Amino acid sequence: MFVSGWCRTAALAAALLACLAPAAGCGGGKAKKKPTLTIAERLKRAEAEKTPEAKAREYVKVARLQLKSGDRAGATKTAEAARKALPEGADPVRLVEVGGLFAEIGERKPAKETLDRAVKAAAEVADPVTRTRVLSEVGGIFGAALGDAAAAKKTLAEAEKSAAAAEERFRGVALAAVASGYSEAGLAKDAGKLVATLEASARGLEEPRPKAEALAAAAKVRYQNGDTDEAAGLLKEAEEAAKGISGAENRTYALVAVATAWNACGDQGAAKKLVKEAEKSAEKVPDPEQQKAAKEKVRLLQVAVDRKR
Repeated sequence: MFVSGWCRTAALAAALLACLAPAAGCGGGKAKKKPTLTIAERLKRAEAEKTPEAKAREYVKVARLQLKSGDRAGATKTAEAARKALPEGADPVRLVEVGGLFAEIGERKPAKETLDRAVKAAAEVADPVTRTRVLSEVGGIFGAALGDAAAAKKTLAEAEKSAAAAEERFRGVALAAVASGYSEAGLAKDAGKLVATLEASARGLEEPRPKAEALAAAAKVRYQNGDTDEAAGLLKEAEEAAKGISGAENRTYALVAVATAWNACGDQGAAKKLVKEAEKSAEKVPDPEQQKAAKEKVRLLQVAVDRKR
């Protein structure tokens, strides 16, 4: 049975240090845990990063740890360090991350200022799909976290124009981002206007990952508009497309997208099954850095599903 609701969360996992066996054997001893860094140590490590984007990324991680521990003042200060680390013309994706963090903390003014910077930076992005995704994410935060429906509508209208400029084979992905943004912002009627176009575009996609992601986005819109049966049908189509992907990285992200949609539509059992499949798929990503990123994405979703359950 479907249950409504959304969940966002973030956390950091501790790594295990393997047991080094002496000549006589390990003796069945347990692996030792790697010492946990203090907040001060994490802040020093963030400051030592060589690029502005890397600094901001690490500051965001620390701020979320502080927020989780109840240190709202510390989280705000660290979020401000992340914002200051990003120069004019910075990656809009990173600006959205920092703006979203301020919104999570409850700092409306810096959140709005940072998100406005992201919108401005997005205008300089040549790729319409990337530009659409940034604008859609910002619109969702404006509506959901900041309660600014006017700013959300304005930003998402720009995202919709950007999606229309995308090549036909990528338009489904772009429209999915816009529909998700409208849904996240609580603008279900606006999302509903897009859903028929989105579904048709998604089914016309040949590449399975974009198809799975677009169908999953359409399902969330259908569900939020009360069309639960249609949402379930779309998610089954999306799941089939995701499971048919051969590349480990694309398969992982497609499974995450569908599992996220199942979770948003209230079927945590279905979401949990796909999370397990995504975990296995992430382990097979050949590039170490890409594998790390894929595993983190899966882990965050696992936390969201477990919390909702």
